[in-house]
Amino acid sequence: MDSANITLNQGTGWILLAIFSIAWIALGIFWGRKAKDHEGFMLAGRNVGMALGAATAMATWVTSNTIMLAPQFALKMGIWGMLAYSTASFGLFLFAPMAFRIRKLLPKGFTSGDFVRLRYGKAVWVCFLLISIIYSMAWLVSMAMAGGIVLQTLSGIDYIYGMSVILGVCVLYTLFGGLFAVIGTDFVQSLIILIGIVVVGAVVLTKVDLPTVYNDLATTQPALLDVMMPVALLALFNNMFFGFGEVFHNNVWWSRAFAMRGDVSHKAFFLSGCLWFPIPIAAGFIALCAGSMGINVTDIDGVGPLVASQVLGPIGAIVVFVVVFCSLASSIDSLLAATSDLIIQDVYHKMIAPHASDAQLRILGSRIIIGLGIVTWLISLPRLADLNMVLFLSGPLVASAIFPIICGLYWKKANRTGALIAMLLGSAIGLYAYFAIGWFVASLISAAISVLTMLVSSLLAPGKFDWSQLDESKLEEVTAEPIHKS
Repeated sequence: MDSANITLNQGTGWILLAIFSIAWIALGIFWGRKAKDHEGFMLAGRNVGMALGAATAMATWVTSNTIMLAPQFALKMGIWGMLAYSTASFGLFLFAPMAFRIRKLLPKGFTSGDFVRLRYGKAVWVCFLLISIIYSMAWLVSMAMAGGIVLQTLSGIDYIYGMSVILGVCVLYTLFGGLFAVIGTDFVQSLIILIGIVVVGAVVLTKVDLPTVYNDLATTQPALLDVMMPVALLALFNNMFFGFGEVFHNNVWWSRAFAMRGDVSHKAFFLSGCLWFPIPIAAGFIALCAGSMGINVTDIDGVGPLVASQVLGPIGAIVVFVVVFCSLASSIDSLLAATSDLIIQDVYHKMIAPHASDAQLRILGSRIIIGLGIVTWLISLPRLADLNMVLFLSGPLVASAIFPIICGLYWKKANRTGALIAMLLGSAIGLYAYFAIGWFVASLISAAISVLTMLVSSLLAPGKFDWSQLDESKLEEVTAEPIHKS
């Protein structure tokens, strides 16, 4: 770490870290008091309104990847790279109508796994769970790593200490209140993130001269201004489909669809997409200013926070520190809650102990949250390859689930065999492309293989699915109904 680039001293960094750690734990305990039972712990009472719904979706999607990877994209691929990460907002836009349909078809659903199990059967369900859990762990690890990197970049706090504190704080307050605590803290975090981004963006614009930035890029890195850069164009579409896969399949978003009131879920997701869209563009632009301002970038993972803090000085570094901390916490807590829900509800409750009591599920949920935190910490300790590689390795997996999910929600003819082959074949070929060609095409290829497989298989052997089978509460009522002999 280049100490010349550190803007805050360690003492200030530790003070900020302590203040916000205590604040989030206190807020988590306060909001978590509403979680009276296991369903409340998982889905916040299924009565989340517009403001909290939009805030939690936006804050969750402003991840470490938005703050850290968007600048990387810009620095490596120029203007298309800067825009590429913003395409992830399209996932939120398209999930808005899906959320409305999900609430209609599965009024008593708990997880994304519930839908896959009821729609496609056990084999597809197991495959889907593996994909979802692997992706969730990759996302968790990338954010834990980003926490350590950003604190080290801004204040010199050792990577391991910073990563450990942020992860530990998120585990603690999620443990106390489940989704109630997550959504409550997300609301506060979303306000801080939006205000911070506006402040940082406004000050950066007053500090830099746009023609100077353009001329510097045209002279030193003209490729970054090339609108026909092949890798950048591929990365744009690849990231778009990766974003679709991330949102469409992951229980983070399904749990919010189940938690929100049916009349606001689609509006909340659309609004969150609008609020999120400009954030990665702003983060990418900041990175493109580095050269013209004479900032020496020694660690590409931390280029965004580094440039912002160098331009804005100590006060700016504090703002960046707070914004990044909030963005990390709002995503880590959501993933801890949603992934633990998936393991409890789909793996334990459905496969192992179908008659487990509400109290047993609540206790196990707490243990799983702790276990996820420990596993994430252990994987993140050695600081793996750059953040880009850690996250995008899961891209082909989630992209393979896009069309089985969409077809399953809207097309009666979609069949279970096609869904299984689409996921397996899309994942396998996408992973091969990741290593043989590069991360920037892996998700795109996986999605293409998946959609072709779904279409061909369902047209050759069309299913005849009855949508009423997705409402498990009605199926349970029918099963429980006594049989009267005539």
